[in-house]
Amino acid sequence: MAIDESSNGKARGIQLVQVEGFLEVARRGSVSRAAEALFVTQPTLTARLHSLERELGAALFVRTPHGMRLTDAGRAWVPYAERALRALVDGRDVLEQVKSASAGHLMIGAAPAVSTYILPGLLEKFVAAHPRVEVSVRTGHSEDVVDLVLRDEVQIGLGRAIRHPDLELRPFHTEELVLVCAPDHSFTKRRSVAMEDVANEKLIMFDLTSSYYEITQAAFLSAGVKLRGLMELDSIEAAKKMVERGLGVALLPRTAVAREVEGKTLRLVRMKDAPPMYQSIVAYRRTDAGKPAGIVGAFLTLLTATG
Repeated sequence: MAIDESSNGKARGIQLVQVEGFLEVARRGSVSRAAEALFVTQPTLTARLHSLERELGAALFVRTPHGMRLTDAGRAWVPYAERALRALVDGRDVLEQVKSASAGHLMIGAAPAVSTYILPGLLEKFVAAHPRVEVSVRTGHSEDVVDLVLRDEVQIGLGRAIRHPDLELRPFHTEELVLVCAPDHSFTKRRSVAMEDVANEKLIMFDLTSSYYEITQAAFLSAGVKLRGLMELDSIEAAKKMVERGLGVALLPRTAVAREVEGKTLRLVRMKDAPPMYQSIVAYRRTDAGKPAGIVGAFLTLLTATG
């Protein structure tokens, strides 16, 4: 609670020091003893009490030969002052915890592939280091995540690089598209394959609105190779299942197939004449959010270190 002086000199608002002073005088029954406990001068504390009484429009104390006695109004206001002081102190403690990244609420927006294959490992490390921080994750296409950040509904967004004048972008991960096939596919018997060979297979594509689809199409177009057979699916997980069953081959993010490659249910195939197929994954923040600190700063530091 803060006080502000208007042009006519009338006080507006209540200061924390006024509430502290009121409660200390109420407990000790003496302005001089309360001032000593608060490490302020007696005139300073008296001025604070008078200002508080003007703000509340009621006398809070009566001066008697035996010290300061609460009026009926003062006695009625004590529990409210105590609650207000506790709330302000608790709020100050929470802010300190947020600034030190020891507690708070971190709100993240993430594109589907990021939230499924990249974010879980990051959050495992973050939560282990900051167990009292509550984390919320909202998902959507990168364009949707950008909107969440711009509307201030999340503190950090994670997705493909989308430029916007009100956003700052921090690259933290480079995703590579890799060719995968079933373990018994004929491609596994060759050291490498040409893009023309891939074009002659049924190529399984996922999420036609994603940037990965655009990267794949652009790669074949730049190589002058026309795709002959396509199977279009709505998710990476569905695409992996189809490839595992030998229904085609697919170009998928490396992180998305890492577990299947390790488990030998999918095989990586090198393409000898393919252009680089990479996607930069970035963190979005509002440019007016200021210097990252507390839990936001801690998470961004983790992103940088992991990247």
